[in-house]
Amino acid sequence: MNFQQLRIIRETARRDFNLTEVANALYISQSGVSKHIRDLEDELGLQLFVRRGKRLLGLTEPGRELLPVVERLLHDASNIRQLAEHFTRKDEGRLAIATTHTQARYRIADLVSQFVREFPKVRLEIVEANPQAIADRLLSGEADIGIATESLGEVPELVAFPFYRWRHAIVVPHGHPLLALPAPALADIAAYPIITYHEAFAGRRRVNEAFRLAGIVPNVILSAVDSDVIKRYVELGLGVGIVSPIAFDPRRDTQLQQLGGTPLFPENTTVIAVRRGHFLRSFGYRFIELCAPELAGDAVRAAILDDDR
Repeated sequence: MNFQQLRIIRETARRDFNLTEVANALYISQSGVSKHIRDLEDELGLQLFVRRGKRLLGLTEPGRELLPVVERLLHDASNIRQLAEHFTRKDEGRLAIATTHTQARYRIADLVSQFVREFPKVRLEIVEANPQAIADRLLSGEADIGIATESLGEVPELVAFPFYRWRHAIVVPHGHPLLALPAPALADIAAYPIITYHEAFAGRRRVNEAFRLAGIVPNVILSAVDSDVIKRYVELGLGVGIVSPIAFDPRRDTQLQQLGGTPLFPENTTVIAVRRGHFLRSFGYRFIELCAPELAGDAVRAAILDDDR
């Protein structure tokens, strides 16, 4: 048994049992993938995959039992490498952050600038993805830190820390009739076409919840994952925009105005998440501290390295 065989088992499950994709992901031949699987099955005396001819269709019962053990072994091996680098190259290495476009574009840009100044030898990788893909990247080890509003706090294998709390803002073009109302209600907003986030992004569930509780069915004519796209179509007069407040800057968004009045939508909490048990380099903890100074100290480290909860 060797680590390459374990990587192939894990990658085969991730790639929906497509051996061509597994071979491409691991930079080996498809025949090599098949041989590694057969060798491991022969060594264990178990059939790990359900087969139809040469095709793999899924995991057998022993395969399903084995997969989480494989995940833990590979995760621990990654931690050993991280630990070695922590002591041999303290301020060098890689930090991978998976987050949404809105967070990357508006919330953490200044923090990234400060981090790069402090750690010029760290290779920082920022990957934009939807919240579920962010969780998947954390669980697979492709990302060290995840930042999003949805999903991350609901995954038991992740430890999530509150980053900041916020409520959606409503933006309209200059001269829009809603600007004449001192405190527009949801019904006033819903009288116009709505442009907002895709269902999986930026607290959209909270927007839906507010309208549902008010007994209102809004006319959402366009949804997008990118705040800039939403604002552009609002500028064109296609509807009323519902966006994260960090995405609106009156100095930059000169063709738009934000409505005042009482907040209409429930509060959202954006979180910072790390896989439980993941060995995070010291500069990773520093990045978390830059995001939220209250997350400095041994308590954060202890929460992340506690792999039993």
